[in-house]
Amino acid sequence: MNDFSKLRGRIKEKIGTEFQFAKLIGISAVSLSSRFAGKTYFTSEEITKACKKDILDIPKEEIGLYFF
Repeated sequence: MNDFSKLRGRIKEKIGTEFQFAKLIGISAVSLSSRFAGKTYFTSEEITKACKKDILDIPKEEIGLYFF
């Protein structure tokens, strides 16, 4: 199971709430919770959206630190 603590910290720092983050990447809060619980996975499209400068501003070379 992945450790999403770094991602969750980035969400809190840049966005504020996980609910708002889920809205920004186009998924429901329930879907986001499912991903954090390891029941489903982030899609490449969701990861690409999340890493954009106006959302989490994560450089390509750091994606693995947050999502895998």
